[in-house]
Amino acid sequence: QWATIRIEKGVKKPQPQMLKSPVANGIIERDETPMEKEIARLHEVDFEFSDIFYFCRKGFEAIVEDEVTQRFSSEELVSWNLLTRTNVNFHYISLRLTVVWVIGVIVRYCFLLPLRFTLAAIGITSMIVGTTMVGQLPNSSVKNYLSELVHLTCSRILVRALSGTIHYHNKENKPQKGGICVANHTSPIDAIILTNDGCYAMVGQVHGGLMGVIQRATVKACPHVWFERSEIKDRHLVTKRLREHVADKSKLPILIFPEGTCINNTSVMMFKKGSFEIGGTIYPVAIKYDPQFGDAFWNSSKYNIVSYLLRIMTSWAIVCNVWYLPPMVRKEDEDAVQFANRVRSAIAHQGGLTELPWDGGLKRAKVKDTFKEEQQKNYSKMLVRNGSI
Repeated sequence: QWATIRIEKGVKKPQPQMLKSPVANGIIERDETPMEKEIARLHEVDFEFSDIFYFCRKGFEAIVEDEVTQRFSSEELVSWNLLTRTNVNFHYISLRLTVVWVIGVIVRYCFLLPLRFTLAAIGITSMIVGTTMVGQLPNSSVKNYLSELVHLTCSRILVRALSGTIHYHNKENKPQKGGICVANHTSPIDAIILTNDGCYAMVGQVHGGLMGVIQRATVKACPHVWFERSEIKDRHLVTKRLREHVADKSKLPILIFPEGTCINNTSVMMFKKGSFEIGGTIYPVAIKYDPQFGDAFWNSSKYNIVSYLLRIMTSWAIVCNVWYLPPMVRKEDEDAVQFANRVRSAIAHQGGLTELPWDGGLKRAKVKDTFKEEQQKNYSKMLVRNGSI
């Protein structure tokens, strides 16, 4: 707050305040009038070259400010948190603020980072060694108990490595065995945040490198569901393996992030319906991070996992709230898409997040030709009705 007041006093010209909420009027004024009415204002019947300007304006609106791409950049803050990544210019406002920023850099990189790296190494090593040893035991209640103990202990060490401060709410709604836990997705550490308070069976793609070593070790002690790249494209195979897991009420609840990609924690995008076709009880969980102490969002298109972890471990802390929502079941008159939307709405409402209908896969995918062709068809039909063609 002091830094913000200092900045406001130091500038000569009044500066617009940063957005406090991801939901804003935007930097441009949109006209939601349908294409037929919009073009009808310009002329009566015939095609005119001026129609091109309508499509140009709509294109500029989509490029300047669309609801998808702005969800894949870090959330703007009301005041600076002394992290260069938040605003690279803030530490040059005054000498006193620069001194405070330099002290913060020394504390974060020279003291916190070595301690956090040491804790992370201990946690990862303990996870690999512990699960490998437990995996050698025959299947029994003792093996399940030891597996849960190893997962919980190592997850809590890893949370300490992030200086994590997590507040769990409504613990009476925690996911139970034989169920499916679904949550909004902001970061790879979402799984650690949740396993810090309970054990889950993870679902995901098989990786190589250090992540692959961890996956192969943990699956020996716990019934995680890992898929090969070729298998994960087979939706029926994925659904079959997940149904088999849910059918066994002695197995841990499955943890799934239905968005399929990381969103910047200001909104919840479309949930893929596959998780809601399995059957069984859904346990929704809402996760909301506080960006004042560190931005947990992983922009995988901009940073690799190593760079991301370095940014996380050099932040002040990771602070977040986790809400366990009441369990939900699919209604008889509800299909999988409607059920997914109902669960998404509950998570968005509890976490104070904006609910968006867009597929998070648009983060990397190009616009489908069918979408462009649809607009072309609508325009041609309008011309045919008006007698221009």
